[in-house]
Amino acid sequence: MKQKSDLTLKEMQKLVDDYIGQFKEGYFSPLALMARLTEEAGELAREVNHYHGEKPKRKDEPHNTIDMELADIMFIIVCFANSLNIDLEEAFHLMMQKFNTRDANRWTRKE
Repeated sequence: MKQKSDLTLKEMQKLVDDYIGQFKEGYFSPLALMARLTEEAGELAREVNHYHGEKPKRKDEPHNTIDMELADIMFIIVCFANSLNIDLEEAFHLMMQKFNTRDANRWTRKE
């Protein structure tokens, strides 16, 4: 298994699929994955609020980090894509094409 190196989205999807493939339960349903994604987004929001907002962390709260919360979200997104047979690399390129055409003149470009 690759670690601490550059991974393509395809490789991430394969790593997650290999991991989930070890278990009889397999992937959660799309509805359950959506609930998990929402839960993880809330955990990310809490961490961002602690580090960049007005709500400091209590001394008895566990030390979570924004990077780990983002990674948790990535894991759920990869699970979601895998469970629906979505190629995230292909979807990402289509999304960037949309932004580069639809929003080509929406923002002020740097010179």
